Amino acid sequence: MAKLRIEGSFVASVTPFNEDGAVDFGAFRALIERQREHGTRAVLFMGSTGEPSALSPEEKKRIVVETVKMRPAGMAFFYGCTAATAEQVIENVRFAAANGADGAIIAAPPYVCASEADVEQFYLEVADAVALPLGIYNNPPRVKTDLHWEHLLRLFRHPNIVIHKESTTRVGQVAQILAARPDVTVMCCDSPNLGLVVPTMSLGGHGTANMGGNIAPAEMAVISRPWKSWDDAESFRKQYLRLLPLLHFNYSAINPVAVKSLMKACGLPVGGLRKPLRMLEGDVLAKGVRIVQELELDKKYGFKTRLAKAA
Repeated sequence: MAKLRIEGSFVASVTPFNEDGAVDFGAFRALIERQREHGTRAVLFMGSTGEPSALSPEEKKRIVVETVKMRPAGMAFFYGCTAATAEQVIENVRFAAANGADGAIIAAPPYVCASEADVEQFYLEVADAVALPLGIYNNPPRVKTDLHWEHLLRLFRHPNIVIHKESTTRVGQVAQILAARPDVTVMCCDSPNLGLVVPTMSLGGHGTANMGGNIAPAEMAVISRPWKSWDDAESFRKQYLRLLPLLHFNYSAINPVAVKSLMKACGLPVGGLRKPLRMLEGDVLAKGVRIVQELELDKKYGFKTRLAKAA
């Protein structure tokens, strides 16, 4: 059976909260509809951008159950199922599968700092135990474990592993993976500091797994389109260079602090952050608002930006 293939913009959604701090499912519906309108191919809930470590187990389950009901036709919904042990991950993935998820994204267990060989076996154990498409998120800045391309290519042979998201600075790793032509979707983080977007797309990558789409979904859809013609490459170049200031701002603080703060300043229904994280304020946030205004994203998307006159 052919593996599920996701190409284009895979947006890691923030988790919106009400004023009382509860998950805001009405806001989730509005944010999902916004992604549908602007060409997003897939959405990840409860990735690192979605504050998963601040959510209770009950909240995580309810997010799966409720957001699946909001899924537009043609869009895939994946859920972050990372946990401290393989048993917990398997339980999370099985719950997501039973409630209609299209797939799950898994990073190595955080804080454990397991060896690469141990994490390879961890992924295989999970993949063998579930019947849901899985994505591997190689994210050493967050979890410390860093899988080499040899580990990854072995994992990609598994029929349940369908997506790879790379968040290292190693262009050579992405090149080795794409040169091997594995039956897997290859994506990268949209952080300009990692510098993977240009080489990944130019070498034949299938898209970006990004948080920039929370602010600029149409622009990220262009940047994330696989290159099948010169027009695709040229459209990418123009849009990527134009959006660089926003991408840099989004990664100016640990995610999702900057992007969620900017979304709120733009009038999007996201609420606040859960402690110990705090929203950006003052001149720091005003810089992001100015970027949105200079790019005329406020006009395009109808943002009601605050702090317009901040220094």
